[in-house]
Amino acid sequence: MGRLDGKVAIITGAARGIGAAEATAFVAEGARVIVADVLDEDAAAVAGRLGEAAVAVHLDVTEPGSWKAAVAAAIEHFGHLDTLVNNAGIVRVGLLESMDVDDFRAVIEVNLIATFLGIQAVVPALRAAGAGSIVNTSSTAGFLGYTGLGAYGASKFGVRGLTRTAAQELGAAGIRVNSIHPGGTATPMVSSDTFRLDPETAFVGQPIARIGQPEEIAALAVFLASDESSFSTGAEFIADGGALSGPS
Repeated sequence: MGRLDGKVAIITGAARGIGAAEATAFVAEGARVIVADVLDEDAAAVAGRLGEAAVAVHLDVTEPGSWKAAVAAAIEHFGHLDTLVNNAGIVRVGLLESMDVDDFRAVIEVNLIATFLGIQAVVPALRAAGAGSIVNTSSTAGFLGYTGLGAYGASKFGVRGLTRTAAQELGAAGIRVNSIHPGGTATPMVSSDTFRLDPETAFVGQPIARIGQPEEIAALAVFLASDESSFSTGAEFIADGGALSGPS
């Protein structure tokens, strides 16, 4: 018996990286999943790999109408919805004094406003289901400031506040809302030319001196979507190799 038997989830940014790992882990634990992304071909490939328990859906997380369609697709294909993983995110690097305002706005739109839109879109379906779990993806950058990541950090600090408020507002409906805070994780975002990180040396100061793997973050999302976390809401779950535990 899977830990997520009977659960139906929308996972955003699920075409690759952490989102794809979450979709894979959810299906392995018995859930049915909407693999939601703007990268249609990649999302279809993930869903195809996962079989009948997964359906790829185009979702622009910044558009309310796109969210409405994704929720409708979940109910059409699987009968109900009780889980949302707000995983989609982008990063733009730039010092505050010189960063283009459009880049700053884009990060806030995708990382923070889209998280709000996702919560708003799924709540009626979760209420109808009688309970639910929302997992919002923040970051260690939601706890610490990093040079060049002002927009990203602002968005991820915002996700923390939004998560706590949603937990307060939705708890009486049986809807739990928690946040995940990954540290450096081996995803296309981190391994891109944006950061140029060497995974052999970039994390040597951490207690667990290596880069994280998407599957390790996915395991945390499985826990938060499952009934095992039934007494957890408004909480922050960190998976960062100990980076936030103290100075190296």
